[in-house]
Amino acid sequence: MPNGNGWMNMSSDGRKRVLIVDTATDAVVTGIAEIAETGIRVLAERTVADHRRHAELLTTLMAECLAESGVARSELDAVVTGTGPGPFTGLRVGMATGAAFADALSIPAHGVCSLDAIASDTVAAQPDSATVIAVTDARRREVYWALYRDGERVVGPEVQAPATVAQTLTGVDLDAAGGSPAQLALVGWTGGTPLVTVPTVAGLATVAARAVLDGVTPEPLVPLYLRRPDAVERKPRKPIEPKAAGAV
Repeated sequence: MPNGNGWMNMSSDGRKRVLIVDTATDAVVTGIAEIAETGIRVLAERTVADHRRHAELLTTLMAECLAESGVARSELDAVVTGTGPGPFTGLRVGMATGAAFADALSIPAHGVCSLDAIASDTVAAQPDSATVIAVTDARRREVYWALYRDGERVVGPEVQAPATVAQTLTGVDLDAAGGSPAQLALVGWTGGTPLVTVPTVAGLATVAARAVLDGVTPEPLVPLYLRRPDAVERKPRKPIEPKAAGAV
């Protein structure tokens, strides 16, 4: 699934400890995971559904996870942050916090598509699923979505009206789905409530695992807004020419 040498703070047994952050959905997700060639181990995790308090909650939850895991900040090897797609304000909170944390500790910050994490967890929960869809709420009567086959993203991420997604999926046999139950229903999913509704620490760590273990220097974090911002710069007004004397 879609996923320098200066980043080699790996422990002697090859494990890497990472801080995970995602605010691409209504949930604030953060935790500490240990990544090794043998798999992912979640040491601490917090998930709080409150899209109005992303900024207020995130740093407190991060501190709780560090304390619970017993991992000191100096022992972290990397930060993994979900890059969306997601609404501008919420997504920006997680990415800015993750980037600042990584910069302060001089460790890499790896960005991963949040829908990839949902799909990864969905496949982990239902291993026989070859074709998987991940859908989250984009608001404005639209959804964020992506389609996966055999662990690879083949469509998306996109932001579209549910009816458009449903039409695109005509004739596609879906084995499993992850993400927002309400939005999945709108795009035509009839397979029941998904087992995975938001990105998880394990899913985000899994998507980033290869890059983290290989010590790859990550690209700069780029948010997947998929929309133009609501606020745009106003065009300068044309100067008003004074009327000539006697003009009506």
